[in-house]
Amino acid sequence: MWVLAMFDLPVGSLKAKRDYARFRKKLLTQGFYRLQFSVYGRHCASSDSAGRIARVVEAALPPNGQVRLLMVTERQFGKMQVYEGQKRVETEQPAQQFVLF
Repeated sequence: MWVLAMFDLPVGSLKAKRDYARFRKKLLTQGFYRLQFSVYGRHCASSDSAGRIARVVEAALPPNGQVRLLMVTERQFGKMQVYEGQKRVETEQPAQQFVLF
């Protein structure tokens, strides 16, 4: 399962810039990485872990702006078409998970 965070946050004042930076850093510390400007994604092992990540992101929401979280399955994410200019490129692959015995 993938969690996509899409956001549009104001950066007109110094406080708003700080809120933006804090929110973005929180996403990065939670394992998200940038797919596009203001669109970050994170792979989760299950819908339960995606729900936990969504609650963490919700707790970090800045007071202004708009944030959307979208949860999609691995299969749906794999069907995404990504283009750079006129060329199609491969979709991101989830990080390899370690198994401990």
